[in-house]
Parts: sequence; C-alpha cells; structure tokens
Amino acid sequence: MFDPVIAPSGTLLGLLQRGRGDGTLHALTAPRAEALAALNHCVLHDPRHDWQVENRSLYYARLFLDLRGELDEIERHLFAPDDVLETDESRTGLALTVLGHLASYGRRDALELLRRYAAYGTNWAWALDELALRDDDAGLRGLAVAVLARFPSTPEGDAELAAAVRDAFEPRPWRLWADDPREAIASRVRAAGERGSFDRWQRQLTPTGPRPGWSVQAVFDWAQQGIERGALLHVPAARCLTAVAGPDDRPAIVEAARSGNDGARCTALRYLAAAQDPAALDLIEAAVDSPSRLVVDAAVDAFERMCSVAAVERARRWAGRPDVLGAAAGRMLACRGGTEDSHLVLAALRETVRGDGPDAPTLGTLVDGTGRLGIVCAAPVLRHLYRETASSHLRGRAARALAATDPSFAAGFAVECLWDCEESTREVAARHAETGDVRVVEQLRRLASDPAEEAEVQTAVRSRIGPDASAV
Repeated sequence: MFDPVIAPSGTLLGLLQRGRGDGTLHALTAPRAEALAALNHCVLHDPRHDWQVENRSLYYARLFLDLRGELDEIERHLFAPDDVLETDESRTGLALTVLGHLASYGRRDALELLRRYAAYGTNWAWALDELALRDDDAGLRGLAVAVLARFPSTPEGDAELAAAVRDAFEPRPWRLWADDPREAIASRVRAAGERGSFDRWQRQLTPTGPRPGWSVQAVFDWAQQGIERGALLHVPAARCLTAVAGPDDRPAIVEAARSGNDGARCTALRYLAAAQDPAALDLIEAAVDSPSRLVVDAAVDAFERMCSVAAVERARRWAGRPDVLGAAAGRMLACRGGTEDSHLVLAALRETVRGDGPDAPTLGTLVDGTGRLGIVCAAPVLRHLYRETASSHLRGRAARALAATDPSFAAGFAVECLWDCEESTREVAARHAETGDVRVVEQLRRLASDPAEEAEVQTAVRSRIGPDASAV
C-alpha cells in the first residue's frame, strides 16, 4: 500500500481525510456535489497511515447518510478491473467497512452491494465478515454456493477452504453453512472445519521455538537465526532468558550485551533492562553507538521500558543529547517524570515537531506527557498538532492533552470533536464541550440515541444530559 497523499488541513478534502469533526461540519454546508466528491475520494483512497489504530468508516458512513449519498462510485471501485489485478485488502477494505455501517443503518443498497461483492469480489472474506455482523440467516445462506465455488474440489482447493474456515474473523457464516440442509454444502464445510482444527492441533504439537533445557547460548543462537531469516526474535528470546538464566549466567549475558552479535546483543540488553540490572544503563548508552540499527533500536526500546528511579534519573542527564537516546529520555520523562521535568518534556515536544513534523511516530508519548504534567504553555504546540497531523489517533491524544492544559478547549476544539472519527475523541468532547452552542446539544442527543455509537461515548453523553433529555 502506498502512503496516502493528504490535502492541506484547511481544505474540505484535507479535513475529511484527517477525520476531523470540522470536516463533517464543512461538508454539510458545502455544495452537495463537492462534499460527495471529497467523501468518495476518501472512501476509495484510504487516507489512513495506520488502519490498525485509526478509525474512519463510521465517520464516513454517517456523512453518507447526512448527505444522502449514492453508492455508484463505491460500486464502480469495487468491481473495477483493478479488483482482480490489485488484490491487497487495503484497496477495498475501507469501502467495505463503510458499506457495513450503512447496512446497519438500514441502507438496503449497501447490504445488496456487500452481498454481490462477497459472491464475486476478490476481497470477499472482508465483505463476508461485514455481512456476518449485519445480514440475516437467509442472506448468508444464499452466498454459500458462490463462496464455496471459489475453492475447487481438489486437494489444493480443499486445503485453501480449510484455511479460510480456520482463519475466518467472523465464523457465523461458516457455522450456518455447516448446518445447511443441502448436504453437498454442509458436508464440505464440516470437513474443512475438521481439517482446520487438525492443522491447528498439529502446529501445537510441533513447536519450533525454545524448549525446556535450552542454555543461554542456545537462546542467543535462536535470536540470531531469526535475524538471518528476517524475523526479529529478541523480545521473546529475552523472555526465554528469564526462564533459563541463573545467577552464574550473568557475566555471559553482560558480555553479550557489550560485544555479542546482533541477536545476542539485542536479547541481552532487553533482558538486563527488564531485570533492572545495575549494568543495564551503561550498556544501553554504549549500544547506541553501535553501527547496527537493530542494536540501537533495541537499546532505545529497552531503555524506554525501564521503570526504575535510576532510569528516570539517567533520563534527566540524557535529555539534552542530540541523538536517539536524548529523544528517548524526553519520552521517558513524559511517561515517568515529575513536574520538575516539565521544561525537558516541552523542549522534547517542540524539537520533535520542529525536526520531524506533526506526524512523527514518537509524538504520542510526548503529547500524553504534556497532559499528564499539565504543561499549560504547551497548548500552542498541541493546537498546531491537532490541526495539522494526518493521524486521527494522534489528534485524539492532542485533544486529551488540550483538555488538561488549554482553558479554551471546551468552547473551541471540543465542539468539533463531537463529530470526530475517533470514539475516544468524541468521548473527551462529550465530557468537556460547552453546551451554549445549539449544535452541541443536538449532537449530544444524536450520539446518545445512535445504536452504532460506542458505549463509552454514550456514557459520557448521558453524564451531560438529564432525564428530560436536556443538556446540563
């Protein structure tokens, strides 16, 4: 998947791509054709950098409802020739999830489109998962023949079918088909389910990782073999060391952390940091000068996970360093420092934004730290991040920090946050947004009655709305 191209934050497209509440508010006042064009662009070209932590589908589905949007563009996208040529789930996943939400809101055209794509589309498994949550039994049974036809009655086809049944995110359709009155369908699905269970049992009987009785050196060798195969195993290897290492093994582990190969060094550093070994901090400081990026990253990660007083004190010494260890020290103080460290955390936040921009992956920890420490003078930087970041996840963290540091938040950003794409951001807004704006009261009522809204958001809304449904 290519990195998405994000439009400027002041444009309608840029607001919708970011999932900001202002995107919805602007779209509802813009010409309908312009708003729908921007909305379709977002749905068909997923703007998220990390779909695992960023939400957009419910946000876009709600806007489709408000704009009474047609599904022609989504249909053309799903059944375009690219669906056969470009099989990555990222091409169609967001569109299918939006259709799923629209179906749950009663859009029959969305339900029918999901059914058709599950029968004939390349990313059929995703569509089937959406239908498993929204369709009735009759609709799912009607897909059995089309889905099973994807798997020829050959040993290879049966193996692929068993894997599909075993790995299904939502098992409901397969369970229905296993009890289908058509014996040809039911028997094949049951056989696939039994084979999938047998495959899982076989894997459990033949583990490939560490076993009881391994030596410290064997664990180091396993970690190095993983690097040679392209797999980073030093984290589980460090856990293995906890089980196999004794007091007499410490000199060998310390030496591995100082001069071992990459696998051994990463494993030893992680183990010693977790054990709060007195040599760990000096070894980490030495490791950041390693020519191996793996060792440097492992050392920094091990340091940031340390919880000891000694680690925090060392972070105060390292915070001014112009390298990765100095940056890690700033993040540690954001997590574990005291109010006396506020100036160091703020300096780290400003330096990261200045050097790496509003989408730097390490900003979240620093943003959380400004809120935790109540650094009021960080509000201008936090407002800049809120506006400019393309990450809705980071924007939500900025909103929470602003709620703790910015007196203008309740009457400002908190209002638009009620329409934000992230449920955690909507929850913050529901707790803080001033109700003098009539739009706030109306949106609180809508969130309270929307069955698709998260329970945490509705709990926050109800804390603001009295028994007579009036905001207080």
